[in-house]
Amino acid sequence: MAKKKNFGKALNDQISNEFAASQQYVAMAVYYDASTLPRLAAFFYRQALEEREHAMMMVQYLLDVDEAVDIPDVKAQATQFDDPISPVKAALAQEEQVSKEIYGLFELARELKDYRAEHFLQWFVTEQVEEVALMGDLLNVVERSKDNLLLAEEYIAREGMGEEGSDPTAPPVAGG
Repeated sequence: MAKKKNFGKALNDQISNEFAASQQYVAMAVYYDASTLPRLAAFFYRQALEEREHAMMMVQYLLDVDEAVDIPDVKAQATQFDDPISPVKAALAQEEQVSKEIYGLFELARELKDYRAEHFLQWFVTEQVEEVALMGDLLNVVERSKDNLLLAEEYIAREGMGEEGSDPTAPPVAGG
């Protein structure tokens, strides 16, 4: 017997992924904070909050459509890296993986003809394009300034990387 596909279960799995991404970004921020690179640290602390907010948007959606919500355990994340470029490479890979996960959710919603879920995910599809581009840009900056990361710090400060304001089109956040 084929297993019935369930969007609520799949979205709960993604909530777990979003919380894990948030924790990984905290770990990256801690690495940069310990290295006295406050702009890189602040960038990743902001990213951690954003990923948590994404999870909470998904929680609110499940509450709104009367689906069960599972809050996952959180595993420890590494705060040590081989070099100052490795966290940004890992962040880009993480965003690319999240994009695949969001696209998979979108495909599932479409397959199930769950129009509410498909509409809800539209914002996340757009968000992932922005997130992958942002991490790609940061990786370029960090790689170019690898011999003097204070140049990357200056760039982040000057360009305000990751300091975008709130998005009025974003889904509501649980508890927000």
